[in-house]
Amino acid sequence: MSVPGSDRRPTAGKGGQARLEAAVAAVVMPLVEDAKLECEEVRVRNAGRRKLVRIVVDGDGGVSADELAAVSRTVSRALDDDDPFGPAPYTLEVSTPGVDRPLTRRRHWERAVGRLVAVEMSDAAPRQGRLRQVTDRGVILTMDGEDTSLAWADIARGKVQVEFSHADSESGEIASGEAG
Repeated sequence: MSVPGSDRRPTAGKGGQARLEAAVAAVVMPLVEDAKLECEEVRVRNAGRRKLVRIVVDGDGGVSADELAAVSRTVSRALDDDDPFGPAPYTLEVSTPGVDRPLTRRRHWERAVGRLVAVEMSDAAPRQGRLRQVTDRGVILTMDGEDTSLAWADIARGKVQVEFSHADSESGEIASGEAG
């Protein structure tokens, strides 16, 4: 496959890795969008003689194992047909973001509504609470039974906290077996 503006294959030399990732992303992103998912990340790394291709996908309602398998098969066929790696073999990993993914985009925050989050503030002590709402101005956390508004400008980063049980926000009963 040629990179637009070039008549040679992407290489692993200076800038080559970025061109290769861009070439892979150009193949992958439309396929992920066709599956009604979002492509969060495309990474290509050397792994010995092979290339390791990592694709991270997400969706508003999460991604089922069947959806993940279907996207993986579709992406694999397309990469085989497009051949961005030339003679180099590659290993494809298609996954969803892990629980440790930082909340860096508004849609990440929106998907975490109802979850326990830790928020690092730009110039204040960190906060932890249940994410109640995401607004144009920032987020609303419930902390110690009180709603607290945090402005986007004051938030340095956020992260969902793993919970194995928590009180159901409506009934107050403990909901067991959840991992976050």
